[in-house]
Amino acid sequence: MPGMGTPSNDRHAELTRSGLNLIQQAISIFDAELRLAVCNRPYQAMFGLPDELTRTGATFEDTIRYLVHRGEYGPQDDPEAAIRERVDQARTFQPHYMERKRADGRWISVEGAPLSQGGWIAVYTDITHIKRQEALLRARSEELSELVLENAERLSAANRALAATNAALEEAKRILTESEARTRHVTAMVPAHIAHMDRDYRYTFSNNQISMVFPGANRAIIGCQCETVLGAETFARIRPHLDRAIAGQPQVFEITHPPSGRRIRIALTPDQNGRGVYILSTDVTAEVQAREALTHAAKRAVAAQMTSGLAHDFGNLLTIILGLQGRLARAGLAPEQAEDVQATLAAARRGVRLLDGISALTGRREHQPQPVDLRAMLDDLAAMTRPTLGAGVTLDTRLGDLPARVMLDPGVLQDVLLNLILNARDAMRGQGRITVEAHPAGRWLEIAVTDTGPGFSAEALARATEPFFTTKGSQGTGLGLSMVYDQIKLAGGTLRLGNAKGGGAQVTIRLPLRAARPQLVLLVEDDDAIRAHIREMLTAQGHSVIEAGSLSEARGLTDLSGLTMILSDLQLGDGSGADLLGRGLPLVLMTALPPGDPRRSGLDCPVLTKPFGDTELAVAMAETDD
Repeated sequence: MPGMGTPSNDRHAELTRSGLNLIQQAISIFDAELRLAVCNRPYQAMFGLPDELTRTGATFEDTIRYLVHRGEYGPQDDPEAAIRERVDQARTFQPHYMERKRADGRWISVEGAPLSQGGWIAVYTDITHIKRQEALLRARSEELSELVLENAERLSAANRALAATNAALEEAKRILTESEARTRHVTAMVPAHIAHMDRDYRYTFSNNQISMVFPGANRAIIGCQCETVLGAETFARIRPHLDRAIAGQPQVFEITHPPSGRRIRIALTPDQNGRGVYILSTDVTAEVQAREALTHAAKRAVAAQMTSGLAHDFGNLLTIILGLQGRLARAGLAPEQAEDVQATLAAARRGVRLLDGISALTGRREHQPQPVDLRAMLDDLAAMTRPTLGAGVTLDTRLGDLPARVMLDPGVLQDVLLNLILNARDAMRGQGRITVEAHPAGRWLEIAVTDTGPGFSAEALARATEPFFTTKGSQGTGLGLSMVYDQIKLAGGTLRLGNAKGGGAQVTIRLPLRAARPQLVLLVEDDDAIRAHIREMLTAQGHSVIEAGSLSEARGLTDLSGLTMILSDLQLGDGSGADLLGRGLPLVLMTALPPGDPRRSGLDCPVLTKPFGDTELAVAMAETDD
């Protein structure tokens, strides 16, 4: 029953301790951190240890220091060196058996064995009486015949006792190892990073899932500093929370992992023994994106509800106003009246643009990626925007090591970048520099737009993507960044707002990076005119084409060297293009049959519906690279 696990565990632990106390040999178990996990009363009695060195968590180093200073190991010229030597040996513990004479003249045997995942167990047996018997046998060889049997009997009894102790010790070791293995197996199966960190920010435990949550991190982190593992920027973000947790205050917070853009939720629980903090880190990127998408969807729904009932009438009113003012403008009015008419026209046209923006914010849109030469697109964008920036604003574009062409929706990306560039221009008030930099970031295409203006205020960082929020007063609609956010999310990307280190605002966009690679395509089409048209589409996208006018001809060409995919009509004069599946090449089929037709259902490849355009063709071909 729930709630009964703890008493049962307590009883089991008490039974284990009682059993160990009944064993005459001294037993101690230290964990991987060189801290006492279990010991019995003979262990304390044999070495005369104070209570604090027999409690769970007592350090091996403190125990050795106590024994060295008490003379357990005889006179030492350098006690601290002797302590360090034994601690270093413990860190690389090896199975061993030894016998040594203590300072009080008694002899003990020491048998040690390492435990899985670190730590060790040691058994100490007082063998003084055995050693005395051995000495007696050597000194009184004339009495050997009488004493052999007695000594043999005593030795046999001692061996039996030792064997029984070893059996119990092996069972205790087995139980401890199995329990530890189960615990580690459970933690390793959890889709999160579970760890323990000491007060010096050094990892002492990890379930080896850190790279799942923090991409790029090395899995072998035991003994490593947090800053080394996660990087200086990430460590700087979490250190204040770590300090509070180490001081005894539990913490739950979220950060954005700078190298990957993932959203990470971190829970810190103070170690009750004061040795650091327990850490649970979870990747909540999908959750946060869904939450933000729902929030923005709700705001767009509110905007739609506010405007849907008025938009039609408002549009009609604007149409009437524009018509009447246009008639007045053509009526040959006096200069002052003509200026009033032009001002009214300008206000009405601004109302039209506002309606268009609201429609774009609340309406249905589709993402249409196609192969894009990003360098050419940025050059075109710069040429288009520079005349609107003014003489005091400089626009720089920089492109990293990217594929020649990538799959993007060029219309969406141009709109997004144009919006960000104009926002940057307005923020700098006509003086400064705008930099647009694109480079690969793992599986992402990262584009950063940075300006030298005053940067985002705290309120703008928190609310900039909300519909109708603006810092431009009456000059802004508050729809720009909201639409940017909406379009980037639609494309499967992320948007991050921040301020650059040297000052100024920085908006960072991340989009999935998919290269549009040139292909050597086997084009199979039995209609000459259609085949010529599709060949032109393929070559315009940078692909090379080999043509076949029938299924039988295509079969003879599928083993050509360098061929990368097949684009075939579904219904050919001598068979079905679907028969080309299984030739070891990606296949895209074309057909004029409608999507619901049973003859095109169940096909394990992309199917294009004729007629199709460049975008549909590029998307279908890109799907074969996934």
